[in-house]
Amino acid sequence: MPNIKIGVLGLQGAVREHVKAIEANNAEAIIIKKKEQLDEIDGFIIPGGESTTMRRLIDKYDFMDALQTFAQSGKPIFGTCAGLILLAKSIKGYDKPHIGVMDVQVERNSFGRQRESFEANLDIAGVAEDFTAVFIRAPHIVSVGENVEVLAKHNDRIVAAREGQFLGCSFHPELTEDHRLTGYFINMAIEAKQHLFA
Repeated sequence: MPNIKIGVLGLQGAVREHVKAIEANNAEAIIIKKKEQLDEIDGFIIPGGESTTMRRLIDKYDFMDALQTFAQSGKPIFGTCAGLILLAKSIKGYDKPHIGVMDVQVERNSFGRQRESFEANLDIAGVAEDFTAVFIRAPHIVSVGENVEVLAKHNDRIVAAREGQFLGCSFHPELTEDHRLTGYFINMAIEAKQHLFA
């Protein structure tokens, strides 16, 4: 396996858990706290947390332009829960997106509040037929563009999707010992690196 470095946005959220999931897949994890670090990595995970707070921190640390540039580089980005909201081109009830690079519309907190958190077994295309997903104040994907592949649904709501180098899910894959979805993303980074340097 090539030396793959996966960055995790270290401003807020379940950062350490993502690092553990990356390392469980034999890749190197780097916690990203400065935009200059984006140049060092082959793939980037935006973790769950609180999307409004994360956006405020992204603005405070002048990350937005660097994130847009990274998204245009062809290197993959994986948004989980709040990270999915940040990636989406459209957020239901809001005028403007955040990073706005993945052709999906999302609805925030669509599975209820914190106390209504739950687990569900999902069939995730290309990943697992029995993936235990942890939903905490989770969004869901309301609609997708024509180039978006739906990877998983829960109760007819889209909860995981991929568009090219962008991967998004409503749940927290880092909060269980099942690291297959993170492994799927790392494979995306390997393929992108091979393609970019071919």
